[in-house]
Amino acid sequence: MSNSISAKVEAVRHIDRLLGRIRGPRPGPTLFCVGGMHGNEPAGVLALQNVLPQISAAGGIEGGEFVALAGNLEALRQGCRFVRQDLNRAWNPERLYDLQNGGRQGASFEDREQLELLDAFEENLGRARGAAYLLDLHTTSGGGGPFATVSDTLINREFAQAIPTPMILGLEELVEGTLLEYMNERGLITAGFESGQHAEEVAVDRAEAAVWLALAGTGLLPPALQHRADAARRYLERDTASLPRVLEMRYRHGVREADGFRMMPGYENFQPVVEGEVVATDQDGEVRATESARILMPLYQEQGEDGFFIVREFSPFWLWLSRPLRRLPIASFVHWLPGIKRDPGDPRVLVVDKRIARIFALQLFHLLGYRRKREDGNQLRVMARRAGDRT
Repeated sequence: MSNSISAKVEAVRHIDRLLGRIRGPRPGPTLFCVGGMHGNEPAGVLALQNVLPQISAAGGIEGGEFVALAGNLEALRQGCRFVRQDLNRAWNPERLYDLQNGGRQGASFEDREQLELLDAFEENLGRARGAAYLLDLHTTSGGGGPFATVSDTLINREFAQAIPTPMILGLEELVEGTLLEYMNERGLITAGFESGQHAEEVAVDRAEAAVWLALAGTGLLPPALQHRADAARRYLERDTASLPRVLEMRYRHGVREADGFRMMPGYENFQPVVEGEVVATDQDGEVRATESARILMPLYQEQGEDGFFIVREFSPFWLWLSRPLRRLPIASFVHWLPGIKRDPGDPRVLVVDKRIARIFALQLFHLLGYRRKREDGNQLRVMARRAGDRT
């Protein structure tokens, strides 16, 4: 970590939850940006601290609201991913109900952090005067190019595509309890942005570029700062020119502290791997790539539950095709097809017998706006996104 970035990170240890809030006089969308959900990822906070004063100096925004929040303050102070538990794996309705009703209140640092962050969202959502958006800023322990992560709805895609970097679909199917997925279920339009390796100065520059483009994409950018968005777009286009554009999550290698997981050195985001390649070791021996594709977010830090991900590129044609398909009333009769039935306990869930419905691969359900809920042997369970979420 360079001296200049080290000095900036030291300043991040002494921040407040609300980094800044800029409200325009007229109604309009609300854009939330969060940095530092993980305490060893300060780049998002630093980027927001760069953007806020420039907006204020330009006279603010004409309508709507821009809200910049810090995530795990105690972990940021300590410079670690989390203190007791991962704050970005704790956003499920049951846990939050328990917290808000005193069942776990104050049990850990992250419990208090989560309640305070949730209160900040609720306060600002209560005064929103239009659609609400969330851009969650992260970095990775391995190097490589930046990318956006998107829960696959058409409106989320549109938001993320304002940022010209690779777009990864399907993270929410493999990782539970993220802030993005919780807020998406609450009705916010969401995207995540991974801007590079934790200690790289370029990670701050990329995160700042993503914020300018999110402001432009939501219509909140002051006209006097349009040049910032134009420069940000050119910068990220050059930065990612050699990278694939659209990829899907194929595999997550989960790890526990007791596993003794160690990533082999030298892997970066989007690096190609071949099926059977030894990419890591653990207490059971060699860990191999599950298929020939690309590796993402290799784990090179002590804390973390994700050893690595495998992602595969696919043609943007399928994104185009999914638009008209999701606007057809297919979801209302797909359960009549052979090998597919509704879950009697949840009408949004379909239970698919893969031995019968061979033609209805998971990719087809993705096209129709479903997400994988669970896969167990010959049984696949997929869940329909809410009608508004699909479109």
